[in-house]
Amino acid sequence: MGQMNSQENSDAYTVVVFRGSTAKPLRFSFPRKFVRKLLIVGCLFVLADLLVISHYVIRTGEVWELAAFRTEVMSAREQTAAFSTAIDDLKKRVVAMKEVNQRLRVMLGIEVPKAGDMVNGRGGEEVPLPEGGTMPSGSEDKGTGLIPSGSKQGAEGNHEHTPSVSIESSRDDLEAVASVKEGLEWLSKEATTQERILNELAQAAEKRSSRWAATPSIWPVKGWVTSGFGPRISPFTEKPAWHDGLDIGAAPNAPVQAPAQGRVTATGFDPKLGIIVRLDHGYGIETLYGHLAKALVKEGQRLNRGDVVGLVGSTGLATGPHLHYMVKANGQALDPNKYILE
Repeated sequence: MGQMNSQENSDAYTVVVFRGSTAKPLRFSFPRKFVRKLLIVGCLFVLADLLVISHYVIRTGEVWELAAFRTEVMSAREQTAAFSTAIDDLKKRVVAMKEVNQRLRVMLGIEVPKAGDMVNGRGGEEVPLPEGGTMPSGSEDKGTGLIPSGSKQGAEGNHEHTPSVSIESSRDDLEAVASVKEGLEWLSKEATTQERILNELAQAAEKRSSRWAATPSIWPVKGWVTSGFGPRISPFTEKPAWHDGLDIGAAPNAPVQAPAQGRVTATGFDPKLGIIVRLDHGYGIETLYGHLAKALVKEGQRLNRGDVVGLVGSTGLATGPHLHYMVKANGQALDPNKYILE
């Protein structure tokens, strides 16, 4: 009997609780198999807790990362939208500049290119509307900014993101990026074209500016016309004669100004015109000033519009102080009034 008790005690774990010197101790016996199962179950619980905790930590990190990614995506969308708006504004400015360039080309005599509208160009086969007068499906949301029926893009605050919404959002992002890329390509191409046109305009304006600076356009002296250009009665012979210039009466020694920039080609005395000065303005245009009291320039000297060439006098054949003003184009005398704008 004692051997059986010892064998049973060897197959179990005994816990003795002493309650005092006089009280009888309490004994608790647990079979070894039960203790082993209990330890195994405890280890499993601990392992499960570790797995749950690690999974929670991983998922929490993923949630934080996803939140940061969403914030970056929203920021990228806002930047893309702002960039697209800026590109549209630049397009409008480039188109306005293109219109101004075309007007300048017309004003400067440059041929206007007959190019189509690169921004609003339209075409294609005309298709009649279906019965009911509504647009065909799939065409309402193209290029109009309308949200298709059934789309969940407008449901802000709805936190349930389905794969279809994600696909549509990605598609919208790709379309926005493609639109920005297309706009940049258009701006680059149009900027190159407008740069070339501006260079042409600058060259044409420079030529026109040089020609304008060399074209007589002001009164050479302040006074009154005593004899116009064309047929007249000669004050010396009292017979019909041709007057190849403009006689402008003025006070003696009044300053005579160059009506445009040019180079002095001759100064001297003529029996009929008295003291003269001749200017070559280029482009086949020459001017002559006669009956001067004194020439204040030398041959070969370059003058600008408004520079004084001499003083009003009555030298040569003259009935009184005045300026004989002559304009020639390619050797032919023209009416000086056509070259006076003020």
